[in-house]
Amino acid sequence: MSFHPKMEYAPARFHKSARTLPDPGGDFTYTAENQAKFDANVQRYPPDQRKSAILYALYLAQRQQGFLTRAAMAHVAGQIRCTTADVEDVVSYYTMFYTKPVGTYVLNVCRTLSCALLGAERVTEAISEKLGIKVGETDASGMFTLIEVECLGACDRAPVVMVNDDWEERLAPEQVGEFIDHVRAKGRAAFTGCHLHKEK
Repeated sequence: MSFHPKMEYAPARFHKSARTLPDPGGDFTYTAENQAKFDANVQRYPPDQRKSAILYALYLAQRQQGFLTRAAMAHVAGQIRCTTADVEDVVSYYTMFYTKPVGTYVLNVCRTLSCALLGAERVTEAISEKLGIKVGETDASGMFTLIEVECLGACDRAPVVMVNDDWEERLAPEQVGEFIDHVRAKGRAAFTGCHLHKEK
């Protein structure tokens, strides 16, 4: 007699990882300009802490080709002197790194408390309706990708949308249509920017 429950060992019962590998991509190396930038940045850290430059290294690679392929991650691993798995761990943790092509403008809508209380969910819905896409998708023109993210640290200017490396603050749902039209027409000139940067 056993007190242990009977276990079924049919193949369908075993756990299967849902992890998907990023696009392998073609050969990737930094441009001469980006290599020089990386070399200058990594000098800020002691040799035994070279991995501290990993975010900057990934940022350079993504700026160069728009998203991060396995080839790009392998190149970064070589620069940092760590494993490709270490690099992939970092990429999969941060929402600002993309493993598939994104639009010219990535609309990161903050959904944390302050923004949520002031209508961030309705901002996301308005963007979705305007562009005809869901969160995580890119519109047909290839210009916009919509993403929801956690706190962007501008709670006093909610709702906040980070657009690439820039900002749009206090974006009300009813302003979304005009905002999208302005971005199409003016590009970066359409963003409010961070008020703290302007006050400097």
